[in-house]
Amino acid sequence: MPKVTFHRDGTVSTVAVTADSNVMRAAVENGVDGIVGECGGQAMCATCHVYVREPYLATVPPLSEDEDEMLECTAAPRDELRSRLGCQLRLGGALEEVEVDVPDTQL
Repeated sequence: MPKVTFHRDGTVSTVAVTADSNVMRAAVENGVDGIVGECGGQAMCATCHVYVREPYLATVPPLSEDEDEMLECTAAPRDELRSRLGCQLRLGGALEEVEVDVPDTQL
């Protein structure tokens, strides 16, 4: 079963998810602080911004144009290598596990 590990302010939360779920939905459904997901996963708000941890960068799918554009609107600074929208990181297949850092703010 796929899993996501969230790191925020020294707290670590690991949650198991069903295949084809995404990082944003995993956070919202499991009460992980710091992920808002205001648009419900439509890549239209950037309130599910996360920083993918280095060991997992090779396994996440490439940025789409829409995601790249929304990452310019994040409340926390964008990291050109690690910033992603959680709603665009689907679990399952090549991405069975991922660890992310949650920014201090989303709004």
